[in-house]
Amino acid sequence: MSAPPTRDEFLACVLAREIEGLDNVAVGTNSPVAATAALLVEAESGGRTRASILGSRRYNPFNDGGSELHDRAAQGRIDAFFLGGGQIDGAGNINLVGTGEYPDVKVRFPGSYGSAFLYFLIPRVILFREEHSRRVLVPRVDFVSAPGTSPPSVHRSGGPHALVTRLCAMAFDRDEGGFRLQSLHPGVRLDAVRAATGFAFDTPAEVPETSPPEPGRLALIREIVRERVAETYPEFAATRIGPG
Repeated sequence: MSAPPTRDEFLACVLAREIEGLDNVAVGTNSPVAATAALLVEAESGGRTRASILGSRRYNPFNDGGSELHDRAAQGRIDAFFLGGGQIDGAGNINLVGTGEYPDVKVRFPGSYGSAFLYFLIPRVILFREEHSRRVLVPRVDFVSAPGTSPPSVHRSGGPHALVTRLCAMAFDRDEGGFRLQSLHPGVRLDAVRAATGFAFDTPAEVPETSPPEPGRLALIREIVRERVAETYPEFAATRIGPG
């Protein structure tokens, strides 16, 4: 009997379900769990899905790094992308600048870079942040690095599709401009999610439990994907993916 999934393997499988069947999936830097998900779907698809991992030599087809990623997004050649945020609010806005009154921010985040550009252009953006707390999931972000929605007069092909954390998965309704709880991870109660979330969200009458990793997927992560993700994230592959 194989060892149970690690938390990172579990989350990678949750993220993989959000991108399966797509042609081109891009992952930014410092995103090992998302990279695992993208490489997993690529391996499952036999190469039909193309995973592009920024920071990788082997799995990065871009000749000019982030600039080419932006060019391809503008051409409609990227189907999905993963974004995080120091803060995320109920309207899908993300903050990558810092907390407090700008420009006198109290805590400085890494910076917006091209997040707004990609948020507008890539059809399926999956927001992923392991921490699920009122510090991260706030009523309103202190600084809007990238807006979750736009007025009807603004042409926009992209935007948030889902939010995945260590507690649950949520879907984003672009028409309503808000999140709806999709599933609770095993052992997580609805009241715990509400207590840890700073914004309101819709809830179905019966909230399903997030499905565990499929045995075949877990085996694929440990037998093939581990080696591939190790090219970019060797320590993560060695310590956060379970035994083969």
